[in-house]
Amino acid sequence: MIVSQLITPKSIAVIGSSENKSKPGGMVLFNLIAGNFKGEIYAVNPKSVNIEGVISCVSPSEIKAVDLAILAIPAAQCIEAVKTLLLKGTKAFIIYSAGFSEAGEVGNLLNHELVSLINKYNATLIGPNCIGLITETYKGVFTTPIPQYHQEGCELISSSGATAVFIMESALLTGLQFSNIYSIGNAAQTGVEEILEYLDENFDIHKSSKVKLLYLEQVKKPFKFLKHATSLIQKGCKIAAIKSGYSEAGGRAASSHTGALATSDQVIRALFRKCGIVYCSSRDELIAVASVFQSQEIKGKNIAIITHAGGSAVMLTDALTSNGLQVPPFDSTKTTSLLKKLNAGSSVHNPIDFLATGTAVQLGEIIDFCEGYDLVDAMVVVFGSSGLFNIKDVYDLLDSKMKECSKPIYPVLPSLINAKKEIKQFLSKGHVNFPDEVSFGKALAHVYASTKYRFEKGKIPEMDIVTIRALINMAGNGYLDAGGTKELLDAAGISQVNQMVVRELSQIKKLETQLQFPIVMKVVGPVHKTEVNGVRLNIYSIEQAQKVYEELMQISDATGVLLQEMVPGEELYCGAVKQGDFGHVVLCGLGGIFLELLNDTASGLAPLSDGEVKSMMESLKGYPLLKGYRNKKGLNEEKFKDIIMRIAALVHLAPEISELDLNPIKAQYDDMIVVDARICIEK
Repeated sequence: MIVSQLITPKSIAVIGSSENKSKPGGMVLFNLIAGNFKGEIYAVNPKSVNIEGVISCVSPSEIKAVDLAILAIPAAQCIEAVKTLLLKGTKAFIIYSAGFSEAGEVGNLLNHELVSLINKYNATLIGPNCIGLITETYKGVFTTPIPQYHQEGCELISSSGATAVFIMESALLTGLQFSNIYSIGNAAQTGVEEILEYLDENFDIHKSSKVKLLYLEQVKKPFKFLKHATSLIQKGCKIAAIKSGYSEAGGRAASSHTGALATSDQVIRALFRKCGIVYCSSRDELIAVASVFQSQEIKGKNIAIITHAGGSAVMLTDALTSNGLQVPPFDSTKTTSLLKKLNAGSSVHNPIDFLATGTAVQLGEIIDFCEGYDLVDAMVVVFGSSGLFNIKDVYDLLDSKMKECSKPIYPVLPSLINAKKEIKQFLSKGHVNFPDEVSFGKALAHVYASTKYRFEKGKIPEMDIVTIRALINMAGNGYLDAGGTKELLDAAGISQVNQMVVRELSQIKKLETQLQFPIVMKVVGPVHKTEVNGVRLNIYSIEQAQKVYEELMQISDATGVLLQEMVPGEELYCGAVKQGDFGHVVLCGLGGIFLELLNDTASGLAPLSDGEVKSMMESLKGYPLLKGYRNKKGLNEEKFKDIIMRIAALVHLAPEISELDLNPIKAQYDDMIVVDARICIEK
C-alpha cells in the first residue's frame, strides 16, 4: 500500500544530511530546496547542517513527526532510525542505502527486519538501494538531472536508479517530458506492482499522466501486474517497458522442446503482450517509443517519407516495412503537379526526396499534398543540416504544419550538432525529436502493432472438461504414456494420427487391420527418440515392421514401440510450459527440426483469445508458409489457431500439466493432425 505521505508530504526529514553536495544526504537537500518544496525540511546529522531553509537536528529522536523520511545512512543504522520515526508517526520512507538483500545473509536479515517494521505500522517503504522519487510536490533524489514537472509528461518506474538517470538524460535531449519518477531499487516492500496499483486506483482522466515507462529487473506478482497494467491501458494509458536479466534462463535444461524454449524473456514478452505493453530492448528504444506515445496517434499503416537525404529514407523504409508498416508508392498521375513545384531531380514516388537544395516552401507543398492524399495515414519528415546554411525556417514550417494537419507528422532531425540551436528551439515549442530514423521506424511499428489486439477475454473452446479432469486426477506424476496422451488430447478436441503401441512381437500382426501403410515406428521409453536413433520411417510391410521392432527394442530403456500412419505435410509446433506464478506460457511456430534450429516461436499466456493467437501466428517469420507464397497454397490457418487455442484452454483447465509438446503437427491446405505429443504431469 502506498500512503499519500509518500507522494505529497507536508514535511520531510533527511537522515544523514550533509552540507556537501557530493554526498547523497547533501545533494538531496539542495534538490528539495531548488525544487521549491513547500513544507518543513529537517536535516538530521550529529554535526550541525547550516543550509538556509532547513532545520538542523542531531538525531531522529529530536525531530517532531514528519510525513516522509529519506535515509542516507549505513544500512546497519537504518533499523534504529526507522523504529524511532515510526513511533513518532512517520508513514513514508525512502532508503538510499545499499547493504540489504543484495549483501548476503547479514543484509537479508536486515532487509527482513526492516520490512517487518514498516508493515507493522502500515507504512510505505521505497528502496533500499534507490535514488528516490520525483513528484510535483518534491524532488527527493540525490541525482541530476531533475526534469521540469509536466502533468502530461511520462511517469517512469525504474528498478535501477542509475538507469533512471540515464533514461532521463537521453530523453530530455529529445524533448521528452516527465511527470513522476519512481526509483524502487531493491523493492523490498514496494515494487512495480504496487506503484501500478496506486497509479491505477488513483487515476484521473483529466490530471494523470497517460504515458508510463518501466525499467524492470523482476516481476514478483505477475497477475497483480497484469491486472493494473491492463486497467491503466483500458483507461487510456500507454505503457512501454524494458525487462532486463533474462539471458541466464536461456539454456535451462528441460525434458521437452517447450521447456527449453520458454526462456524468461519469452514469458515476459507474453505477459507484456497480454497487457498491451510495448516491449523494448534498450533505453534508446524505450525513449523512441515514449516519444511516439507523446506524438499524435497513427490511425493506419501507410507512411509517407519526406526527406532531403536519400540514404536516411532507404534505412527508414527498411525499418518501417520490415516491422509491419507500409511505404506505398504514389500514383504518378496524382503527383505530377507536386513534382513541378520541386527542384529538378526530385523524386515523388514515396519516399519523397526533394534534395539537399529543398526549401521550407517546398516542404510545405509536400506536406499539404500528403495531408490531402487518401493513401497517406502519417508523414515522417527527415531533415538535417550540412552546416552550410540556416534551416530555422524549415523547422518553423514543420512546427506550424504539425499543429495544422489532421495527420500525424513525425520529425526526424538528426543534425544534433549542426542544427543544435534550431532543434532546441523546435523542442521548446512542445515537440519531440527522433534523432535516429531506424530507431524511430521500429518504435512506430511496435506501437502500432501493440494496439491491434487488446482486452479480449481468453476463450475456452468446446471440450470434454469432465473427461479432462478425470484423466488428470487419475494420472501420476511424470510423462503420460501414449494411450493417456491420446485420451487427453481427444477430450480436448485435438486430432492425432492413427496409431497403436505394441509391446510384443506377436502384436505386429494386428497392424494390418488397424493402420494403413506406410507407417513410422518410434521407440517408447526414451524421452528424446531421435537422439537414440529411435525413429524409423517408410515401413511398408509386416515383415519390415517386425524386423524394425526387434531393432528398436534393443535401445536402452525401450518399453515398447509406437506405430503411426505416415502423414504428409509441413511441420508445425505448439507447446505449453508452466512458469511459476505466471501460469502457462503457450508457444507456437514451425515444427520438426526447424523448431530449435530456427527458434522461430511466438508466445502467449494462457488462456488465449482469438486476437492473441492471430497476433502470435502473424509474428512468426514462418508465417508466409501458413499464408501461402509464390503460387503455393497456404496451410489451414484456422485449424492451427484452433489447436493453439485448445492447448491454451487445456493447460488452463488442467494446471497440473507442467510441460506439453505437439511436435510435429503435420499441416496441409485442408487438414492438420498431431503426429507426436508429450504431456508431463506435476502435481
